[in-house]
Amino acid sequence: MQVSGYFSQDSAQLGERVAFILKASYPQSAQLIFPDSTYDFAPFVFLEKKTFVSMTTDGVTQDSALYFLSNFSLEPSSYLSLPVFELARYDSITYFTNEAELKLKLNLDSIPEQLQFKENNVYQPLEKPFNWFVFGAVVAGILLGLGILFFVFADRIKRLFRKNREKIRWIQFERKWKKLSELLQQNPNQTLADEAIGLWKGYLEHLRSQPIQEWTSSEIAAALDDKEVFIALRSIDIIIYAGGEGDTSAATSYLLEVARVNYKATLNQITHERVSR
Repeated sequence: MQVSGYFSQDSAQLGERVAFILKASYPQSAQLIFPDSTYDFAPFVFLEKKTFVSMTTDGVTQDSALYFLSNFSLEPSSYLSLPVFELARYDSITYFTNEAELKLKLNLDSIPEQLQFKENNVYQPLEKPFNWFVFGAVVAGILLGLGILFFVFADRIKRLFRKNREKIRWIQFERKWKKLSELLQQNPNQTLADEAIGLWKGYLEHLRSQPIQEWTSSEIAAALDDKEVFIALRSIDIIIYAGGEGDTSAATSYLLEVARVNYKATLNQITHERVSR
C-alpha cells in the first residue's frame, strides 16, 4: 500500500485556490476510501473535490483525487496530510500521506522605512452626492402620469382584457367541440354524447349568465327562442338516454353556430357596454 500527497504549487497568496493531489497504489482486492467534504482540512478551507477513474494493471490499482483548497492562515508555511482508509472485514486501516508544505506568498516583499509620495497637482473632481429629491420627484411624476393614463383608459383596458379572454375561451371551446363532434359521429355512445352536451351547455351558461346546465332541452330552446336548438339537443339526448345511433353532424354543426352567435353577441356587448351606462 502506497499513498502520497502534494500541492500543485509550492506557494500561494492568502485565499488563493490551490490543488492538493492525493494518490494511492494498492492491491486490486483491497477497498479504499478517500476523504470527502466532511473531513477537517484545517488549516485549509475545502472548496471542491474532483475524482478520476481507477486504473488497474497486473493486479495493482491506482487511484487519485484533486482537492481544491484555500489558505487563510497568516503563518509563513501551512502543512497538510490526508488519510486514505482501507476497509477491512470488521474495521478499517488508515494510511496518512507525508505532510505537504504550502508557503504563504505576500504581495509586498517588504515595507520601505520612508514612504515616497508622488506629486500630483492635477484637479481631481469630487463625486457629487446623489440627489434623492430630484429622483423622488421624477418617480412621483412617472407614477402620477401612469395613474392618470390608467384612470382615463381604465374602462378601455378592462374591455380589451375581457374581449381577449373571451376570444381565448372561444378558441378553446371550438377546438374541443369539433374534436368531440368528430368522435361522436364516428362512434356514437353515451359517454361522448354526455361530454359534448355538457361542454356546450357550460359554454352557453358562461356567455348568457343563465343556469343552462340545469335546464332541459325544451327550456333551453325556449330561452333562446330557437326550436332548432331543441331538435339538435334532442338528437344527442337520444344517444345519452336511449342508446340510439344516427348522424349527429347536422346537430353538432347547428349547436356550434348557436354558440358562435352568442359569442359574437357577448363581444358586441363588451364593446358597447360603456355607452349603455
